[in-house]
Amino acid sequence: MKNLIQRGLGLAGIADHLQPILLLAARLYVASVFFRSGLVKIADWGSTLALFHDEYKVPVLPPDLAAYVGTFGELAFPLLIALGLAGRLGAAGLFFVNVMAVISYPQLFGFECPAGIQSHFYWGSILAMLVAFGPGRISLDAWLAHRFGPSGGRSTRAAGVA
Repeated sequence: MKNLIQRGLGLAGIADHLQPILLLAARLYVASVFFRSGLVKIADWGSTLALFHDEYKVPVLPPDLAAYVGTFGELAFPLLIALGLAGRLGAAGLFFVNVMAVISYPQLFGFECPAGIQSHFYWGSILAMLVAFGPGRISLDAWLAHRFGPSGGRSTRAAGVA
């Protein structure tokens, strides 16, 4: 029994060491999906406006404003997420963009192949995880906290704290 517990603790330790890499991979994946979507939108702005007028039914916002706001979100928030700069804010913003995409395009629920809606649920899960756990140690947020945190970038030992 003791050997089994030691193995379990060893695996948990390995998982702890992999966490920053897995968070980075999740950040880069979800950021690339939405950033590429934003690039498609700005590549043919006329089609984007037509989609927001004819297909997407964004609540509250007029179609043109919804197109600008949605495209901005798909281009700006992924940059924050990929860099891990204001990582939770970027993930929360992109989570909202994802929710609005699902709400605004109810046809996703009616397709024969449910992959479209499932992809949005998958991306939403990744974004929720990033909001909950933050961008991890491989991020500008972590570097800035280390560099300019309460100890001013000095270790606690160098600052005279035992």
